[in-house]
Order: sequence, then C-alpha cells, then structure tokens
Amino acid sequence: MVYVSAVPSPKPSTSPPLSASPPLSASPPLSASLERGDPHERGEPHEQGTPHEQGTPPSHSRTDAAPTVTNGRRSLAAALLLGALGAVVVLLASGQTWAEGSTAVGGGTLSLDADGRDVSGAPAALALVGLAALVAVFAVRRTGRVLVSVLLALSGAGAAATAFLGASDRSALDEKAASTSGDAAAAVSGLTHTGWPYVTVAGGLLILAAGLLALRFGAVWPSMGGRYERTEADSAGQRRTARAPRDPERPEELWKALDRGEDPTGD
Repeated sequence: MVYVSAVPSPKPSTSPPLSASPPLSASPPLSASLERGDPHERGEPHEQGTPHEQGTPPSHSRTDAAPTVTNGRRSLAAALLLGALGAVVVLLASGQTWAEGSTAVGGGTLSLDADGRDVSGAPAALALVGLAALVAVFAVRRTGRVLVSVLLALSGAGAAATAFLGASDRSALDEKAASTSGDAAAAVSGLTHTGWPYVTVAGGLLILAAGLLALRFGAVWPSMGGRYERTEADSAGQRRTARAPRDPERPEELWKALDRGEDPTGD
C-alpha cells in the first residue's frame, strides 16, 4: 500500500507591503522659524549651562565677601562709638577737679583747686582734633583715609599721655597760690589729686582704639561720595546699554521688521 501525506500549501502572506520611506522634509520657511521664536518667548525651558558658561560668578566668591562686609560694618560701628565716646569723656573729665590744696593767706588758709584745663589744655584740644579726624575719615579714601586714621590714633595717644603726666602735677596749684597770696614764693600745701586724670586717660585710649580700627578696616568702609559715584556709574552703564546696536537676527527684531512691513531676509 502507498501512503500519501497531504502537505498543506503555503498561505499567501497578509502583511502589508513595504512602503517607500517618506522623502526628507525641506527646511522650514522663515515664517515657521519666526513662529517658533525664542524658547524664552514660548515659555519653553532651555538648557542650563554651567555657572561659568552663564557668566555667574562662583558661589564661593559671595561667601568670601560676606564676612568682609560684616567685619567692615562691625568695625565701623565700633570705631564711631569708641571715638565719639572717648572724645566726650576727655572733654568732660578735663573740666573736672584734678588737684586740691591750700595756701596761707593773711594768717589763715585758703583752699585751692585746679581742673584739667588748668593743669594741661592738651587733652581737651587733642580730643577735639580726634573728633574732627573721626568725621574726616568718611570724607576721604585710600591714602587720605590712612593719614586721617593715623591722626586719629595719635590724637588719642597724645590725650592719654598728657592726662597721665598731669595726674601728679602741682605747678598749676602753686601758680594759683602765688597769685592769690601775692607772694611769688608761696607754695600749695596739703596737695591731693583726684581720679579724673585717669578717666581722661581712659577717654584718650578709646580714641586711640578708634584710630587703630580705622587703620585696620578703613579700606572697606564706605565714603561720603560712594553713593554719588555708584549712581554716576549706573547712569553711564544705562547710556552704554541704550547705545548698544540691535541684533537683526534676533526673533523679536524679525517680528518688529515684519510689523513695519519690511523684509527681514533682504540685504
């Protein structure tokens, strides 16, 4: 016997025929480019570059400048407080009684006293110089500020030194005793000194401290003309920006040209 197996015939393929690839589209016309515009105008996010590519300074420069500004403000406030307080203390203490004594007049005794200005007028005068120098620090810059700061420190040191030397002085009362008794050889007796000369010394040291702060931190302090100069610089920058030429390739400039009826692609 012969066995014949039935072989199924292949079915025709039902897959769709391959279609030809679409032709490459031509570059969009100018109107399509204008419609797309700038990503900023369409509200689309744009790729962010690194801080150096965007022109943003590194963050560490701002963090480094912050302590300098803070130290400058604190030192400025401290110098103003110390200088003004020291000048006031010296001026007030110089007007107080520094020495007391007595002298014999007509068989009796006469009490005498001398204030700081009788002993020495230098502390009060130097305090006024220091107060003027404290104000002048903000009117000058660079080398002038350094010189004025030195003057401020020297005025404080001079006021403290002259007050310390006058703490044990007796010549002022001897002169008063001679003029009161009419005897040029008269001398004061029972001489005592008060603590006001040392208060004057403390006021002079406060002025000295203000001068040292000005020498150390005066370079970062503002000046009286700083705001005016910044205003002038900002105005100059605005004028340069206004005079800057426009870029005709920017999308907004192309739109403005179309609004004026001009052909932005024409030469």
